Amino acid sequence: MIQRSTKWVKAGLSAIALGAAALPGDGRAESTLRIVMSSDLKIVDPVWSSIQISRTHGYLVYDTLFSVDADLKPQPQMVERHTVSPDGLEYTFTLREGLAWHDGTPVTAVDCVASLQRWMPRDTMGQKLLANLKELVAVDSRTIRLTLSGPYAFVLESLAKPGGVVPFMMPERLAKTPGNQQITEAVGSGPFKFKANEWKPGEKTVYVRNEAYKPRPEPPSNFAGGKVAKLDRVEWVAIPDPQTAVSALQAGEIDAVELISVDLLPLVEGDKSLAIVRSTFPNQFSLRPNWLHPPFDNPKVREALGYLVNQPDFVVAAMGDPRFYRLCKSYFVCGTPLASDVGMEGRLEGNVAKARELLAEAGYKGEPIVLLHATDVPAIARLAPVAKAQLERAGFKVDMQSMDWQTQISRFVRRDPPDQRGWNLVTASWGALDVVDPVVSAFLNSACDKATGGWPCDKMMEELRDRFAREQDPAKRKEIAAEIQTLAVRAGMYFPLGEWFNIGAYSTKVHGILATPAATVFWNMEKTAR
Repeated sequence: MIQRSTKWVKAGLSAIALGAAALPGDGRAESTLRIVMSSDLKIVDPVWSSIQISRTHGYLVYDTLFSVDADLKPQPQMVERHTVSPDGLEYTFTLREGLAWHDGTPVTAVDCVASLQRWMPRDTMGQKLLANLKELVAVDSRTIRLTLSGPYAFVLESLAKPGGVVPFMMPERLAKTPGNQQITEAVGSGPFKFKANEWKPGEKTVYVRNEAYKPRPEPPSNFAGGKVAKLDRVEWVAIPDPQTAVSALQAGEIDAVELISVDLLPLVEGDKSLAIVRSTFPNQFSLRPNWLHPPFDNPKVREALGYLVNQPDFVVAAMGDPRFYRLCKSYFVCGTPLASDVGMEGRLEGNVAKARELLAEAGYKGEPIVLLHATDVPAIARLAPVAKAQLERAGFKVDMQSMDWQTQISRFVRRDPPDQRGWNLVTASWGALDVVDPVVSAFLNSACDKATGGWPCDKMMEELRDRFAREQDPAKRKEIAAEIQTLAVRAGMYFPLGEWFNIGAYSTKVHGILATPAATVFWNMEKTAR
């Protein structure tokens, strides 16, 4: 079966390869990178949707005012310079000269103001910035003025936010689209252009180098610095079967697989023409209950879930190889300033007896639990079956419904009852930079209708997150973060299931790979003949 699938891939790619022999204007051979991504691109609006593949698409097409460097510090990107008033309430940003959209029109401050206005209500961190905003205006064609209503410590961090819903800049005519309505035209100012006429969902997605892009002069550092597009063309090739994708990589029909499963590692590690790339920052597995519908509208049932979860089962099942996972009871990524296990006493350790006791107190009577199971992303696919087994040990009746990742995302945002294509529980994965602090973390947003899927509603949590956002002292921030974590696990916002590292496989012909968190980036990457 693998041989037949590989032949199909080879036949499909041979037609695509005809275009790779073309010569650009400087007479050199065109450089094309073909990669199988972790999922297929179906949504080209990275502000409407925060899913990983749309965000990665966003980093090819769009740019940001600020970006985080290797130390996760905000650095100017589209901005040339900025000033802050002595009281810390007024920020002035001046755009770099010569920035242009892919349609040839100049980037203006008006465009950027409209982009931020569209982004803020769509993002957890953006919502906090909006709540502390007094005014956001374009002073002239290159100058933006942002005025706060009071002290707020995360202005630059918000504008440089690399995960979740990223504040990508787009032309005003597109940014004027309501945030709850998808944009279908992808026009940015980034290092690559989206080839809409070659986009065939389920088959391929194509980007070409933006000849007019002006990278910053600094060397690349994470999402900051010079975004030099060294590839003429990037093709995302859809090969749904993971083993077929690796076979195509070994045969030289593609150049990379963004995410491979651990059980296929021996095929790659034993091939001298291939190399493994491990992400520098981990991701966090999670189990998220839906507060809107029984039984997880009951705090006692959510509390039972916290005791029932046994973290090691999830990371071992999902990853297997200890090189690529670690246990971590923190809501904030282990090894980062806010990480601790405070509030976790006795939780996430598979205490079935305690879970049964709490379920009895809650009056749970065996109502079915709809657990969503995404099957086409290798690491995530193995989480739901583990959750099902653990839930059933405590007496839950589980209806595990299998689907592809894109379908799970569409189900995740539905508020309907579970028996009407809604849900009770979902397993997922977040990048390190999505959960590094209480402001950036969408899963800690407890603003009821304004929260992300699961819709927790907790006034105390929002007050604590506001305190954290206003606090300037790092030591006091850590204290507030500990209070937030204690409340989060007791209230059952969600439950961390351990951390894992992305494993990508690349041909040794590919160089300059930046192992950034939150997305695969294609600037600085190049492909040689050997």
